[in-house]
Amino acid sequence: MQARVKWVEDTIFMAESGSGHLVIMDGPPEAGGKNLAARPMEMLLMGLGGCSSFDVVSILRKSRQDVRGCELEIKAKRTDTEPKVFTEIDLHFVVTGSQLKETAVKRAVELSAEKYCSASIMLGRAGVVISHSFSIVEQG
Repeated sequence: MQARVKWVEDTIFMAESGSGHLVIMDGPPEAGGKNLAARPMEMLLMGLGGCSSFDVVSILRKSRQDVRGCELEIKAKRTDTEPKVFTEIDLHFVVTGSQLKETAVKRAVELSAEKYCSASIMLGRAGVVISHSFSIVEQG
């Protein structure tokens, strides 16, 4: 896996993934950023969310659950001093579907957290306290 990041101007950077996709990033206002794009630490959270959500939906589909939607609400805390690393991250999955089994959703979230989501596992090994929860919304 590889990526490239190129400075565009001021605090704006363009990242290109190894698969050829582009993402623009901007620094925070306190560092001169203009709020034109997501900050790098926000990108890290969104990557974590994408990794975890992909796992949960994939596991639910494989277990033949009628999953119709999945939204992940992420809340994170960082240290006040440099480097402002994450200390806690809370992931709350809101899974929508028809007659979803609570045990299946719980298992999908646990498998993502403990076995499949490399982003979550990596951050946890680095000392970030990560909590996972879920709620189910019935859609008949």
